[in-house]
Amino acid sequence: MSDALNRQTITEELLNTLVCQLGADYVLTEESDMLPYVQEQRRLYPGCALAVVMPACTAEVAFIVEQCREHNVPLVPQGGNTGLVGGGVPQQSIVVALGRMNRIRDIDPTNATITVEAGCILQVVQDAAQDAGRLFPLSLAAEGSCQIGGNLATNAGGINVLRYGNARDLVLGLEVVLADGSVMNSLTALRKDNTGYDLKHLFIGSEGTLGIITAAVLKLFPLPRGKATTLVGCDSPHQVLALYEHMRDRLSDTLTAFEFLPRFAMDVVLSHIHGARDPFSLSYASYALIELTTPNADLDLNARLEVALADAFENDVVRDAVIATSSTQSKALWRLREGVAEAQTAEGASIKHDISVPVSSIADFIEAASAACLTILPASRICAFGHVGDGNLHFNISQPVDMNAATFMDLTPRFNRAVHDLVADMNGSISAEHGIGLAKRTELRRYKDPVALAMMESIKATLDPQGLFNPGKLL
Repeated sequence: MSDALNRQTITEELLNTLVCQLGADYVLTEESDMLPYVQEQRRLYPGCALAVVMPACTAEVAFIVEQCREHNVPLVPQGGNTGLVGGGVPQQSIVVALGRMNRIRDIDPTNATITVEAGCILQVVQDAAQDAGRLFPLSLAAEGSCQIGGNLATNAGGINVLRYGNARDLVLGLEVVLADGSVMNSLTALRKDNTGYDLKHLFIGSEGTLGIITAAVLKLFPLPRGKATTLVGCDSPHQVLALYEHMRDRLSDTLTAFEFLPRFAMDVVLSHIHGARDPFSLSYASYALIELTTPNADLDLNARLEVALADAFENDVVRDAVIATSSTQSKALWRLREGVAEAQTAEGASIKHDISVPVSSIADFIEAASAACLTILPASRICAFGHVGDGNLHFNISQPVDMNAATFMDLTPRFNRAVHDLVADMNGSISAEHGIGLAKRTELRRYKDPVALAMMESIKATLDPQGLFNPGKLL
């Protein structure tokens, strides 16, 4: 029997076994049915799935893994398929889509924890926490469709990292299906557990290459009872950085978000996002969107913000500021920040970088990286925006107005080298919150410490000796 025929026979046998266990409705094999699971949103990485299977419980995930191991067929865990680096794209693999595993297993307001299955949509978890009088603070643009399992597998960041940390910092315990089909049940709700290696951190940020996260115990926090939002106009990234230091020193107990926008980002949002409005009469080179929150309903955050801004004006780090006086105005200010990605897409092709550097280096990085990119292509339009308070910047380059998109995208390796070399010089990271996936595998090998890389490969070989979990990603 030829290898191709043998492979086809094995695959058919495997699929028949999975249909018998899960039911035909939950094993998709038609191309049209699988299309949403093999396409990633930027359409940069074509995918190909042998099938899409949709388990309803951890036992079914374990069964799928056992069968794939027995038949030596690779598999790709997938949540909401909202990733930006091709990490969930299958390549002749079985997609394990976890959306049916969407139960909230437990909420304990006193212990401030919520136990959820991997297929829970992030916004559903946020809402469940709020109904219990608590806050689950992970918040990002895709929260209406991304799933908790994917958030943890990529160690998602978002707008509240400054105060609450990345996804990794919000996890107490995990349930994970391993490569042999066994289940690591470590759904502890303890904040102190000093009984050996903290194994959950192997799987958080592993992009599904070591195991399949099926459930998690997540931390909750007091629900905010007060909020203040301001948009500030500044002359430069250096002035924004000085403003961040100023606000951190005076308002650190309530400072939740500190976001950076350049004028180009503001312009494209005003051009393409319906209802967006510039709150200032003058234009500024740089903007900071700042939000304060508190669980203390009696604390007047707007008054504290006004005092801090007045001091900033006196210290010459602010040119103008507007403070939201209602939730509607606050949402309008946030729309200016949240609409950047959509508006940049409307401007044409873009080359994207998700980097982090020490907060103290953010302004220097923006200036140096912008200069380097303009040297490569003087007509480049730099769109550098992001989470200044935690050192994470989305350093994107939009295509020149009169340039062909494909010709522009051909310059990606040159831009990557210029930007990532500078990141390395500043002891930063080439991936702050999006992961490595397919997009940055080569870059990872160029910039990652070789000893650390070897340790990662050793861990992969130990936990997934057949290399069946999300092959071709990360490593």
